[in-house]
Amino acid sequence: MVYGWLKQACTLLYSPYCVLCGDRGHAGRELCVGCLRDLPWNRHACERCAAPLPPATLGVPCGACLKTPPPWDRALSPLLYAWPLDRLLQRFKFNGDLAIGRLLGGLLADFLAAGVAKPDLLLPVPLHATRLRERGFNQALELAQPVSRRLRLTIAQDLCARTRDTAVQSKLDAAARRRNLRNAFTIRHTLDGAHVAILDDVVTTGATVTALANTVRKAGALRVQVWSLTRAARAP
Repeated sequence: MVYGWLKQACTLLYSPYCVLCGDRGHAGRELCVGCLRDLPWNRHACERCAAPLPPATLGVPCGACLKTPPPWDRALSPLLYAWPLDRLLQRFKFNGDLAIGRLLGGLLADFLAAGVAKPDLLLPVPLHATRLRERGFNQALELAQPVSRRLRLTIAQDLCARTRDTAVQSKLDAAARRRNLRNAFTIRHTLDGAHVAILDDVVTTGATVTALANTVRKAGALRVQVWSLTRAARAP
């Protein structure tokens, strides 16, 4: 409640401006109506992994999920990892622009609030302690904060640890990403019968969320969802 009051007061005192074009922001956000509309929305996605698909295939799993079903039940991702969203995410993630992070987390929260099965726990993908010290924050946790407030979910911040300081995923191919994340996560207590939503900033090959979902399943989770702000298209 206090957060809501403070947000309304700041909006009245300081009118936000669009971070993309500089025009006046819309609905208290740093995006104007036009730029919000023109973001790369993931309108036609696989119902299982959220990978973008042609419009004619809407409502069915993609070929990859039919061949090898992922270890989660459903994935949701409102945006594609494409311009200009990719630049905003890089500003947030690598330049420490936490205001951009709050904006992006708000967009994800709006999307999920429109209709999603609420989990018991919200699990942001953890960073290794070394990477966390270098960056100063966990981008998945920052995105989870507005989602948690909007959907009234508990963030399981201390549930999982990243026990290996893995190489940066963006520099590896798909096979190397899977090897890189082998035994990378540890769950600190059992999750018997729990419904868990894993949250990350971007899903590319799915290696990170696959490794974490397998770990969550082994801990006893009955249902697993994957929520991400953006989804990258599969490599041809």
